[in-house]
Amino acid sequence: MDARWWAVVLLAALPSLGAGGENPESPLESWTQLWFFRFLVNAAGYASFMVPGYLLVQGLCFPLVKTCVFGNEPKAPDEVPLAPRAEPAETSPTWQALKLLFCAAGLQVSYLTWGVLQERVMTRSYGATATLPGERFSDSQFLVLMNRVLALTVSGLYCILCKQPRHGAPMYRYSFASLSNVLSSWCQYEALKFVSFPTQVLAKASKVIPVMLMGKLVSRRSYEHWEYLTAGLVSIGVSMFLLSSGPEPHSSPATTLSGLILLAGYIAFDSFTSNWQDALFAYKMSSVQMMFGVNFFSCLFTVGSLLEQGALLEGVRFMGRHSEFAAHTLLLSICSACGQLFIFYTIGQFGAAVFTIIMTLRQAFAILLSCLLYGHTVTVVGGLGVAVVFAALLLRVYARGRLKQRGKKVVPVESSVQKV
Repeated sequence: MDARWWAVVLLAALPSLGAGGENPESPLESWTQLWFFRFLVNAAGYASFMVPGYLLVQGLCFPLVKTCVFGNEPKAPDEVPLAPRAEPAETSPTWQALKLLFCAAGLQVSYLTWGVLQERVMTRSYGATATLPGERFSDSQFLVLMNRVLALTVSGLYCILCKQPRHGAPMYRYSFASLSNVLSSWCQYEALKFVSFPTQVLAKASKVIPVMLMGKLVSRRSYEHWEYLTAGLVSIGVSMFLLSSGPEPHSSPATTLSGLILLAGYIAFDSFTSNWQDALFAYKMSSVQMMFGVNFFSCLFTVGSLLEQGALLEGVRFMGRHSEFAAHTLLLSICSACGQLFIFYTIGQFGAAVFTIIMTLRQAFAILLSCLLYGHTVTVVGGLGVAVVFAALLLRVYARGRLKQRGKKVVPVESSVQKV
């Protein structure tokens, strides 16, 4: 039994023998290209920063360093609260409808473009000609770094230009959410080498289940019966899609298993990120401050890991060889950062329920757009499974809205700070 189990694990760890359109008969480039090996190397790189940092904070800090790391939680008289949201002078239905249209269009354009570019970068070759097959970019960690650098820049400028509440959270606490966020993003990019983009989108939609499990483990939360019911419907819909959809071209059971393991890793790490960020908001920080803190540590982790592996310069060289890839990477990062700002503005103006509806529709549009552009096939049963998933998500929004109308406290299921 043990031998069979390790055989399955080894099979799943093998690189895609044809994933994403590659020739299934091509030889393995190197055992260092196994996704499981790359995951371990990345994790070791992050540990090389976190472990010494932890030892420094716990035993060797001078008072000044300790103040910088742990912060000073503001007392009640000294705390600078967030300014209340100022209502515009014009509050007519037409003006509100225009603002809602602006938010919906901004979110849809930002994240639909981001999704299309993500699939293009991870599944297609660059520099292909009639005689040359071109080359693919394979370092998912480099893409994570590019996204985080621009997000850090945007959030930093926002914090400088706009007044923020006094910061009292310990800086080191951001590192935990940052580490899990980097790992979840890496799994998300890496999974596209093994499974289709529609499968990945549905996996994201089903993360409400592990988020609830993490909420019970990390935050000791309790949930209503209808929340478990809708979570079950999401599971049924995802199962219908996965079991009915035909295999992708040049795919194999090994590549599918690898993709599902990576998607499970994405969901687990992202669920931890959401719950840890919710706990950090107890320090009365703004969402932009959270965005800056998490991305600051994400840049430190990814830059350090890439330098240790010697992969940072290789990523820059790839951008130099292929200007199209450089343009795609820049646009990918811009869409990610702009989408984050649209998230904050939409929630501030219309609330989390409206935002959730917009993002749920965005996921459905993303599946349709990917099928049209990249030729993914979805069967009738798979389409019904997709409909069940999104119907369950919309039902959650409706039920939570009814609870709010009745004055009951609604437990937040997911943080909106790091969506991509």
